Amino acid sequence: MVFKNGIEKFIEIFKRSNLSISKFASLIQKDRRTVTSWIDNIADIEPNDDVKVKICNIFRYPDFIWDEGCSGEEFIKSITQIPQKEVRIIDEDYQGRLKYLMDLEQNRRFVIQAQFPGPMYRDTAVKKVYRTKTSPEIEELKQARIEQMLRYDYDTTEWYSIKSVLTFCFATIGNFYTKDEKLKILELIYELFNNNYNKKLFLFDSFSRKIYGMETTYISINVKQKILFFKSPIESVFIEIRNKNLVERMHKYYSSPIEAPSHVNFLESIKIIKILQDAVMYNNSLAQAYETINRTTDYGELFYHNLSIELQKQVSQPKPGQKRY
Repeated sequence: MVFKNGIEKFIEIFKRSNLSISKFASLIQKDRRTVTSWIDNIADIEPNDDVKVKICNIFRYPDFIWDEGCSGEEFIKSITQIPQKEVRIIDEDYQGRLKYLMDLEQNRRFVIQAQFPGPMYRDTAVKKVYRTKTSPEIEELKQARIEQMLRYDYDTTEWYSIKSVLTFCFATIGNFYTKDEKLKILELIYELFNNNYNKKLFLFDSFSRKIYGMETTYISINVKQKILFFKSPIESVFIEIRNKNLVERMHKYYSSPIEAPSHVNFLESIKIIKILQDAVMYNNSLAQAYETINRTTDYGELFYHNLSIELQKQVSQPKPGQKRY
């Protein structure tokens, strides 16, 4: 059974309680007739939040069992197994980590990327960057993930720091992309995100406030299942967090134009990707790219913050009326 709605879950919990209807009703402080209507599937109005909280307190269930994302086997595990800790260490080999990523981000993803471009976009242009062991199984998984993310209807929201995007395009140290590879990746991202409301690209200014870690690690937020995970400083380890309040707070933070770090609106981000693509194609400098962004968009100030002090002295001041989101 899917166990999608509250009544289906209520019935399953009642069956597993081995209590009479009268006893169950008294525990949750509802009259017997109401409980019977739920159990017999007569009522179509779900148990209210007060009832759900009481059930979780009485049977010591995690509160996320009522979430829409907690269904099927996930729901059964949540009410039959010892509750998992809110923090879990995922220590797997490369193949195991890749499978974990694909499972948690099967239908959609909301991620803050450590660097631009994301690994799967990188792998479309540069097959070997780091010295890692591979196998036919790993290559098959990587290809499946690439195909998943390249689907037009795959729902993805991605945040990159402006610093990481400019580093990709212009840095002369620690940059392992050739000009052709840069152009291929920028073209791919432009084609994927342009006029596609299934895919949203945000560029944020990591210098606008103290944001520790947001531009140094991969963070994935699954708000439906109330899970977030991030890569630890140890390459083989993911840290999984199931604290509902933290997951919702993180998601809200990056979904709110006001609360999120100063950033480029997703509709404008893709225009800036095109400007940077042209800059790379015609061998323009970072200063020239900034001048174009400042002249043709309302986000010059965010890019100005990412220039060195010396370079800021050489370029135009951000034009008036700049946007921060």
